[in-house]
Amino acid sequence: MEILGIDIGGTGIKGAPVDVTKGELTGEEHYLLTPQPSIPTAVADTVAEIARHFAWKGPIGCTFPSIIRNGVSYNAANVDDSWIGTNGEALFAERTGCPLRLINDGDAAGVAEMEFGAGRECSGVVFLLAFGTGIGSAIFVNRQLLPNTELGHIEMRGLEKDAEWWTSGYAKQREGLSYEDWADRVNKYLNYLDYLFSVDLFILGGGISRDHDKFLHMLRVRSDVVPARYYHQAGIVGAALAAREMAG
Repeated sequence: MEILGIDIGGTGIKGAPVDVTKGELTGEEHYLLTPQPSIPTAVADTVAEIARHFAWKGPIGCTFPSIIRNGVSYNAANVDDSWIGTNGEALFAERTGCPLRLINDGDAAGVAEMEFGAGRECSGVVFLLAFGTGIGSAIFVNRQLLPNTELGHIEMRGLEKDAEWWTSGYAKQREGLSYEDWADRVNKYLNYLDYLFSVDLFILGGGISRDHDKFLHMLRVRSDVVPARYYHQAGIVGAALAAREMAG
């Protein structure tokens, strides 16, 4: 069974059909830049363009970098503030003409990794952290998702801004950090989260996780730390998995 998964980020929007029985992309990923300003109508047009690219007529799962409750966005960290209070699920369904499920981007990535990826045999307290424009997060306790955690916005002691401003993949690029310097920041972030939540396993995802061999050995955390299986495609897969009930 195939469902179109679309992953909306602060920089880009990408999508591909997914075989939800295997957790595998069945077509080449299609990528478009996130429109600027990233107002709801402009983002909806881009989502519809991706659906048209695949001539899609069935269910769609879609991520969004925001707290999502009943299809409505409740914050806007890396997109335009006009998203706050917008029912993106209804807007995207109207623009694509397809039944659509909207889910927090970190939650979607976590769902993919827990079902088919690095967390598929794990229980206890598992955190998925996706390092990209921001930091997407998902928490699982004995494989049950606690939705909309947004741990990229946690305040760390001694910092004037939230954790993702200091520790995201974008922060590394923005400041021209070496992997050693960036890993030092990630160490502080992971150890702070472990102090607060007693984490059994961290799964590190996002685009930068492709380079895990360059920094994973520098991390010093009590918890186990592993790279994500799906790298930057976890959102696409997880979004499709979240929409399975729409396909019956």
